[in-house]
Parts: sequence; C-alpha cells; structure tokens
Amino acid sequence: MSAYNKFNAFVENLAEKVHDLQNDTLKVMLTNVAPLAGNSVKADLTEITAQNGYPAGGLQVTQASSSQTSGTYKLVVADPTFTAAGGSFGPFQYAVLYNDTPTSPADPLIAWWDYGTPITITNGNSFQVDLDQVGGVFTLA
Repeated sequence: MSAYNKFNAFVENLAEKVHDLQNDTLKVMLTNVAPLAGNSVKADLTEITAQNGYPAGGLQVTQASSSQTSGTYKLVVADPTFTAAGGSFGPFQYAVLYNDTPTSPADPLIAWWDYGTPITITNGNSFQVDLDQVGGVFTLA
C-alpha cells in the first residue's frame, strides 16, 4: 500500500465546512504529474486522458464508514478499481482523492498516493487503488 499524503488545504477546508465526508461525492483520479502539498483543487493537477475505460474525473468511491469513536474520526472508503477496455490507459503514478460536491472551492483536494513508478493499464487488466480498509483513508484525533 502506498503512503497517504495530505493536501494542506484539506485542513482549512475541514475547518471551514467545505467537506461533508459522510455525504459528499468523493472521487479518485489518476495523474502522472506529481501533486504538491500546496495544491488545493482538482484544476491544479493534470489528470490523465479519459480513454479506454478511464473516465474523466476518475471513479466515485463508496464511503464504507464515516464515524468517530472516543473522539477519533475515521473515514473508510471502498477501494476503487480502474479497468482498461478497448485499449490501454496511462501512464500514471499518482492516485488523488478529491471531493466532487463543493462548488466553492470546486473539487477540493483531500490526499494522494504515490505508486513510485509510472503505471500503464493494458486492455482487459485492472488497477485497484488500495485504500486502508482497517485504519481508514485517514483519522482525525
């Protein structure tokens, strides 16, 4: 599993009620350009081209749980799986989680994962973004 990297603006966006992580539409998109902690919205990034099974904007993720216990909040989402169909897509090295619901700011960024090397998914093959199902995407305490 790749390491979680937080976008700095995510902290401010939480404090200013931009995110409703239990109800908003969260998506994972793919990019081959390294995100920076200072990026704040999806438009700051270069998404790979939508083609051959990769949809523009990436895939919606399903929130498995969004809850707190003893003052610690944990967000768990299902692992999204991208499947190439009709050809290949990529390369990409980074998976980026963002919130597709807010309009101001539009598409605020949450976090990204670096897979260490560019990946291309060939026709008929899949790539699963492995998000921690036990510890959660992240915890806040």
